[in-house]
Amino acid sequence: EVQLVESGGGLVQAGGSLRLSCAASGFTFDDYAIGWFRQAPGKEREGISCITISDGSTFYADSVKGRFTASSDNAKNTAYLQLNRLKPGDTAVYYCAAARRQYTRCIYYDMDYWGKGTLVTVSS
Repeated sequence: EVQLVESGGGLVQAGGSLRLSCAASGFTFDDYAIGWFRQAPGKEREGISCITISDGSTFYADSVKGRFTASSDNAKNTAYLQLNRLKPGDTAVYYCAAARRQYTRCIYYDMDYWGKGTLVTVSS
């Protein structure tokens, strides 16, 4: 059974940091890309970062470029998203997803599996 379990969300003040984790099981981690998406109330789910596990290549949306960093620990089948210099506009539920398409376009329709999400709240 494929599982993606996010953790690390919480309440943080503007300017602070969090590290999200995505623990994967049930598939060959190295053969996939991991995407990070977020959805704020009343807004569409947006892809903010993707990482190709086999070679570590990354993509970042303009809204997070320079502030967020994706990484992975292949031995632990876990992907991470480091969130720095957080802003109130970053408040959302953050999801990780897995795509068989390793060099994904980092869009919703490329993803094959989804986690249930973790809430990040940034106070001003």
